[in-house]
Parts: sequence; structure tokens; C-alpha cells
Amino acid sequence: MAAADGDDSLYPIAVLIDELRNEDVQLRLNSIKKLSTIALALGVERTRSELLPFLTDTIYDEDEVLLALAEQLGTFTTLVGGPEYVHCLLPPLESLATVEETVVRDKAVESLRAISHEHSPSDLEAHFVPLVKRLAGGDWFTSRTSACGLFSVCYPRVSSAVKAELRQYFRNLCSDDTPMVRRAAASKLGEFAKVLELDNVKSEIIPMFSNLASDEQDSVRLLAVEACVNIAQLLPQEDLEALVMPTLRQAAEDKSWRVRYMVADKFTELQKAVGPEITKTDLVPAFQNLMKDCEAEVRAAASHKVKEFCENLSADCRENVIMTQILPCIKELVSDANQHVKSALASVIMGLSPILGKDNTIEHLLPLFLAQLKDEDLGKDAVIKTPKYSGLCKIIFLQQFRARWVLYEGLPLLTSTLSGSEAAAPIFTIPSQDEGRRVSRSILLLGIKGSSTFSLRVKGHILDDGQPHPPLGIFGQLHDGGQQGLGQLSDANDLVHAVQVLSEVCGQDITTKHMLPTVLRMAGDPVANVRFNVAKSLQKIGPILDNSTLQSEVKPILEKLTQDQDVDVKYFAQEALTVLSLA
Repeated sequence: MAAADGDDSLYPIAVLIDELRNEDVQLRLNSIKKLSTIALALGVERTRSELLPFLTDTIYDEDEVLLALAEQLGTFTTLVGGPEYVHCLLPPLESLATVEETVVRDKAVESLRAISHEHSPSDLEAHFVPLVKRLAGGDWFTSRTSACGLFSVCYPRVSSAVKAELRQYFRNLCSDDTPMVRRAAASKLGEFAKVLELDNVKSEIIPMFSNLASDEQDSVRLLAVEACVNIAQLLPQEDLEALVMPTLRQAAEDKSWRVRYMVADKFTELQKAVGPEITKTDLVPAFQNLMKDCEAEVRAAASHKVKEFCENLSADCRENVIMTQILPCIKELVSDANQHVKSALASVIMGLSPILGKDNTIEHLLPLFLAQLKDEDLGKDAVIKTPKYSGLCKIIFLQQFRARWVLYEGLPLLTSTLSGSEAAAPIFTIPSQDEGRRVSRSILLLGIKGSSTFSLRVKGHILDDGQPHPPLGIFGQLHDGGQQGLGQLSDANDLVHAVQVLSEVCGQDITTKHMLPTVLRMAGDPVANVRFNVAKSLQKIGPILDNSTLQSEVKPILEKLTQDQDVDVKYFAQEALTVLSLA
């Protein structure tokens, strides 16, 4: 290498050139990833005068290499001499923002947005804004799509004259001949609106929004729905009806299901943005229509929003709106022909329980919940002859775990609402000893597996009289059932783990009365894994118990386990004795 034999000061650049010309893509990628090291070796002046021009002139590599380069340049401010010289990074990033590969362009735009904040107002107008204009006026759609993401970061810190130019450039992009550019403009319209003056939002952004929401391409119209949320948040309440609602009504009834789906998906955000009065007059009927939409995807999206939409309704009309306008739609969705719609509804339906109250829950909501349990698409329930409301036990026999899970998720809300009522007592009633063990185990596992937040919900399951509400009462039923079969539970380890999780929030009395007996009995299990998990569980719940219980019940079991034949059982038992100061 000639540079190595001559001027050593050229060595880093020569090495970089050599590596970037290598046929091995991984070698070229590695060389790009160590650009910061090369820049440090060169110093800020040579980085500006040699390295950056070289990189700008050699933007022709594999997409993976270009992506790494675009990412690196976003962190180069200090390596080129600080904010005073940050504009030197613009040429290579501008070139990267025009390439064909979308992920490279997006990364280049991300880096440009990052370094825009390093520019002074004068440098923004002298260097950054001209770059935005060049990209916005480029011949290829790739540069124009990249430009859309740069307006909002420079607009707030430039002069009024430049602001007017930028608004004109953005307006041109919103009406560009290429759908990809209009999509990019629509996706950034809400963000751009946030940095504009209110008068300009009304006079310029609203017409752009209306045009994009009426675009011939549904992929553009659906992105305009996202912008609607941001725009509605900016406008005074008195302007919403005239400036936003006509377009929103149009979108909610759009001929494309994809646009209606986006409206349903963003519905609660739109609800918060337009406020309670417009929600009552306009959004409630629109939401009803979305719940009855001819496309299953739209109905499913609306079903997911039922709980949140109802929670956000104004308190003075909430119950009436739900009972007279929303609940009839829910009743139809419960028997929907599409499984995804029913699953979406199952995940939120019990969230309405605290909103509707005990009486309405028992009369209207609980029958719908039970109807879902019997649904052949969600699963098949077992035949259990129990009191009227203990049909909730059937949840554990649903064939699909996902169906069991989404229905179980709502039970804490249901049992809290029904607390103290006649309907609450039979919930989870065990119909027979054998089935009872199955019910108990499954309920516990559904509550513990896959949900780190379950233990927090348990706090709402303690009745005023101090008695545990289901599913905590399951421990009492296990305790009353005697020893038979306890050690034979196939998921004994999960049961022990359940104790560890639930004891954290249940307190001393419930842990001692309902959970400790179960754990102590399992210390005699023939499976070593169960026994050492018992030791670990006792160590976990020990600090919750009083000293007399520790000495009289926990210590003898742990001492017995220290004599176990299994080395792991002995180890964890001894560790528990030490941690609990019982050794």
C-alpha cells in the first residue's frame, strides 16, 4: 500500500478506501462501523476535508453498508468540530436520503433530524433549509419522500419568510403526482401541523388535510386519519365541527375498509381529541356503524376499543349511551360469524363491569360473558351441573388457551363488581372433588402464567369481611379437600409458584390460612423438583408469616428437607433456614 510506505498521515483514508473496495461485504460493513475511530485518528479538519467528501462521493454500496453509514453520521457532530461545523455532515446524508432502499432513506432522515437541532438558526437557513428544498424539488420520488420528514424540525427556528417557503414546499408535496410522496406527506402532516401557528393550521393545513383525506389512493386516505388526531388537538372546540368533523365523518364511511379500519383503530384517540360533546353527537353513531361494519377486520378493531371508548364517555351520559346504543351492538358481536371479532370482544367485554355497576352487570353483561364461554368457535365447555353463575368455571375447559386467557383477564373486574352479591358466591364453585382439582389448578395457572400484573389485580379480590374472593378461595377449597391427590397434581410446581406470587399481595392472614397449608403438604411430594420448589417458596413467603408460625410449622418442614436424599432439595432447604434465621 503506497500510502503506508510514504505519508503516514494518509494511512487511515488509504485503509478505508482499500476496505470499501473489497469484495467482502462484511469487511466493508466493519470498516463503516469503525468510522468514528478513523475520524478520531484524522482529527476534525481532515475528517471535514477528506473523510466526508470521500464518503459523499462513494455512496454506491450494498444497502446494509449504507444503512450503517447513515446511522454513524448522525453521531458525528463532535467529530467534525461541533455545532459550528455540523453542516459538513449534510452532503453525505443528503445523498443517502435519495437512495432507492427505504430503510436507508429513513435512517438518513432520522440522522438529519437529529443533527438539525445542532444547527444555529442562521446555519439552518444557510445550509439545512436549502437541503430540504433540494430534496423536496428533486426529480426522483425518493428524495421528495425523504423531504417530508424534515420540515417540522427546521420550521420553528427560521424566519417568517423562510417559513412561508417551507409551507409552500410542503403543500406541493401533498399534491405530488406520485402516490408514495403523498403518502409520506400525509404521514408527516400531523407532525408538521404541531409546529405551525394556529392561523396557518386553519388556513393551510386544513385544506391539505381535506385533500389528502379525499385522495384517490386509500393508502393516502388512511394516513390522513392519523393526522386528524394531531390536528383536532390543536384547534379550539368551536372550530372542530366546521374544520375537522366533515372529513372525519367521510373517513368513517369511506368505501375502503382499510380507511374505516384506521378510523376504528384510532377511535379513542379521536374521541379524546374532539371532546365529549362531539363524541356524544357524532362519534357514538359512528362507533355504532363501525361495530356493525360489513368487514370483519373493522368490527374487530372497533371491538378492541369498546372498553376504552365507554370509559372516555362523559359521566353524565355514560350509562345511558352504553345501555341504549353500545350494548345492543355488543350483543350482536357476541354471536358474530367471525372468530377474530369475538376474540377481540372477549378481551375487553368484562372491562365494562365497573362502569355499568352490579345490577347491570348481572342482568346484561354476565349473560353475554357466559354466552362466549359456550361459543363453539372460542372453545367447548364441559358439562358441569352447578348453580346459575358457576358456569364461569367452564372457562378452564375452553379448547384454545388464547380464548381461555382473554376471558379470564376480565374476571378480576367482574368479581370486584359482583362482590357481596348473590351472583358472586357461586363463581368458581367446585362441582366435585375430582373436577375441583382441575378447576383450581387451571384457574391458578391461567392467572399466574404469562401475566406479571396478575398479582396486582388480586388486591381487588379481598372482601370487606376479610374473606378471600376467588381465585384466592381456591386455596381454601384445596385445603378442605384433604391430602388425597394434592401431590399428584401434574402442575404442582406451578401451584407452588402461584403461592409465591399471590402471597406478596394477600398479606399475613390469607397467606397463613389458605396458602401455607398447601405448600407444607406438598413438601412430601415424590418429585424432587416439587420439594425443592417448596423450600424456595417457604423462603419467599417466610417474611410475611409471624414468628410463631415460622417456628411451629415452617422450621420443622425445612429441617426435614435438609435431610432429603436429593442434593438440590437439601441445598434450598438449608438456604431457606439461613435466610429466615431459623438455622
